[in-house]
Amino acid sequence: MKKNPFITGESLQGGVKSSALSSPIARPSHVRHRVLTEHVSQHSDPQVLRGSDGDLILISGLILIFEWWYFRKYGTSFIEQVSVSHLRPLLGGVDNATPSNSNASNGDTDSSRQSVSECKVWRNPLNLFRGAEYNRYTWVTGREPLTYYDMNLSAQDHQTFFTCDSDHLRPADAKSLEREESTGRVSAAHEALELEDCATAYILLAEEEATTIVEAEKLFKQALKAGEGCYRRSQQLQHHGAQYEAQHRRDTNVLVYIKRRLAMCSRKLGRTREAVKMMRDLCVFQLMKEFPLLSMFNIHENLLESLLELQAYADVQAVLAKYDDISLPKSATICYTAALLKARGVSDKFSPEAASRRGLSTAEMNAVEAIHRAVEFNPHVPKYLLEMKSLILPPEHILKRGDSEAIAYAFFHLQHWKRVEGALNLLHCTWEGTFRMIPYPLEKGHLFYPYPICTETADRELLPTVFHEVSVYPKKELPFFILFTAGLCSFTAMLALLTHQFPELMGVFAKAFLSTLFAPLNFIMEKVESILPSSLWHQLTRI
Repeated sequence: MKKNPFITGESLQGGVKSSALSSPIARPSHVRHRVLTEHVSQHSDPQVLRGSDGDLILISGLILIFEWWYFRKYGTSFIEQVSVSHLRPLLGGVDNATPSNSNASNGDTDSSRQSVSECKVWRNPLNLFRGAEYNRYTWVTGREPLTYYDMNLSAQDHQTFFTCDSDHLRPADAKSLEREESTGRVSAAHEALELEDCATAYILLAEEEATTIVEAEKLFKQALKAGEGCYRRSQQLQHHGAQYEAQHRRDTNVLVYIKRRLAMCSRKLGRTREAVKMMRDLCVFQLMKEFPLLSMFNIHENLLESLLELQAYADVQAVLAKYDDISLPKSATICYTAALLKARGVSDKFSPEAASRRGLSTAEMNAVEAIHRAVEFNPHVPKYLLEMKSLILPPEHILKRGDSEAIAYAFFHLQHWKRVEGALNLLHCTWEGTFRMIPYPLEKGHLFYPYPICTETADRELLPTVFHEVSVYPKKELPFFILFTAGLCSFTAMLALLTHQFPELMGVFAKAFLSTLFAPLNFIMEKVESILPSSLWHQLTRI
């Protein structure tokens, strides 16, 4: 009996089997679906699944371990680093975010010379007046801008600056400083003034009773007259003994404090040039006297703010050259003012798109490095300068590198940054790059000593947390690829465990998953078969 070539697949000419029906693509859809199902069933054996899951666990686990080690050592993901360093240039991008590390040696020297305690609380050089400003805020809003801890520190400061061991001979003077409540101190100050012309009593009344800056200035002028008399008398007797020397030190502190507050009154009343002259004289006086308490006033920070108001940037640079020294303690005012001066020269023409194409110039690189230096010292300032967080009244005491210092700086210096065209734009584009250089700020620093751990706790004592959310150091998030490899490793481990415990059930799930996966392909092939003629499929399979 002669075989039908259309059934056996033999060619009429040469008796050779045609490949049109033997090819999986040229087969009918129901035949192809059955072949794919048999293929899935053959490769979905539980032993095969367990082996493949084991390979996936091993590979993903090795990738996860390597990624984690690389991140711990270099602070970035290996896959991310390779993609940025090698793939991005091929796509036409340029990475200029990382500045040079030319100041690393200075940072090591700076950290080695830091002798100040990490969480030492400092007097705010630009603190407001208790009666004329803080109390007025309370009257208007009903909120207390100062915490009890902050006010208690101010009372302790007054006793430290304005008293000495011989004050038991002047009980009225000491009594006005020892009261805890404001009303009690004011009453004691009035009692002291009835007995004698007391400089510290005038200071307390100017700070806490005066309701306007004009009233406070009048009282400080009276305090200045009384304080200068006491200073001249104690200056003549300072070498007669330790007791007279302590009195002279006390009178010096009182006189410097009065002159500083008078300069601040002039600054607040618009007489900025007069305030600058008084602050310059105080800085010279502070350098002449070797009393350690005078350095706690940080008068140069008042001078910097007043010079910025006058836009005397050359004078600001001269002050920074004197006080921005490795051996001297840093502050947000010094670091961010230095960054502002360097940003001023390039910020008006700075464009992120242009910088990404041509790269950063030398001046732009110096400005970016200065911003990174300032952000490393105090990372909380940019959010206030960029108005990403609302400002509150600054406290009377600040913690360097903390949220309290950031509030105190931004409260007075935000206007100076806005006045320089493009400065805030440059800050916005570059400040977050600091955290790529310092992946673990609590363990190691770049230009400064590691960020203190205790700042958040101390700031919560200084700031009114009732209506202000204390800012904490921005934590570096794990790269995406580390999270992805961790998830892949966990997922494959779970699959391996389920396959080991329930091999038959997992085989059924695998068949169903693969069938579902191939269903769109089968649907597309059926549509193609219905559109294209069978002769074309025959010619394609022959090719």
